[in-house]
Amino acid sequence: MPATHSWTTPDAGPHGALPTIEARALSKSFSTGAQRVDVLREVSVSVLPGELTLVAGPSGCGKSTLLALLSGLQAPDGGSVVACGEDLSTLSRRERERFRLKTSAFVFQNFNLFPALTSLEQVQLALSCMGIDRAESARRAQEALEEVGMGHRLRMRPAELSGGEKQRVAIARALAKQPRLLFADEPTSALDAASGQVVIDLLHRIARAHGSTVLCVSHDPRLLRHADRVIEMEDGSLLADRRLTPPPSPAASACAHPSAVSTAVSAAVSAALPVTPATPAISNP
Repeated sequence: MPATHSWTTPDAGPHGALPTIEARALSKSFSTGAQRVDVLREVSVSVLPGELTLVAGPSGCGKSTLLALLSGLQAPDGGSVVACGEDLSTLSRRERERFRLKTSAFVFQNFNLFPALTSLEQVQLALSCMGIDRAESARRAQEALEEVGMGHRLRMRPAELSGGEKQRVAIARALAKQPRLLFADEPTSALDAASGQVVIDLLHRIARAHGSTVLCVSHDPRLLRHADRVIEMEDGSLLADRRLTPPPSPAASACAHPSAVSTAVSAAVSAALPVTPATPAISNP
C-alpha cells in the first residue's frame, strides 16, 4: 500500500479568487476483458484561475483520465465537475462539445497539427470553428503566434518546424481562442530539455498574464519547479497538494492591458529562446 500524505483542496484562493473548476468524488473505471479497472477513486479537487497547476505522477496513475473528466472530454462514473459555473454532469454530449468550444483549449504531446497547413492556417482553422470571420481570425492568429515567439514562422508547415516550434504553434492555436480553461496533456514529453523548458515557461506566463486556468498533467520531473501548484497522484488517488508560489493578485491580472500583456509574454519568451538560423527546414529534435 502506498504511503499516504495529507492534502487539502482550496475552495477559494487569496483575495477571494474562486475556483474555475471544482470536482467532487470523481470515479472512473474501464473494462479490460472480464476485468474492471478502477482508474480514479473518489477524487476531489478545485483549480484556481491565473496559475499553472501541475498534476504529476507515474504513468498509469490516472492523471490523464482526471484531465479528461475535468475538461468534459469524458463523463465520470460517479461524482461531479463544475467548470466555469456549468455542471458538466447535467450536459449532453453535444452540450459538452459546445462548452469546450466556447471556454476551453487543449495542448497535447503529439501537437495535432495538419501537415498541409501553415502555422498561421493552423491557428485560423481553430478560430473558424468558433464562427469568427476570416479577417478577425487572421489578426488573432498572427497576434497569438507572435506572442509565443513564432511570428517569423507564419508561413511554414509542420515539416519545416522543430518539435519545440510545433508545440508553440499548438499553444498559439489554444491561446488565440482566448480560453478560460487551458488543458495540457504531457506537453513536453516529446521535446528536448531546452524546448520543454520554453514550452512550460510559456504556459506559466500565459496563466499569469491572461488569468487563464492552466492545468497540465505530466510525469516529467523537469516541470515541477515551473508550476505554481503541484498535485501528486498514484493509483487513481490524490497523495499530496502543494503550493510552490503565491498566486498573483486577480486584480492585477484584470487591470493588465492586453497589448502590454502580449508584449511582456512575447519578450519573455523571445529571451528564453535560442538563436535559430533562418533555414527553410530543420529536423525534429
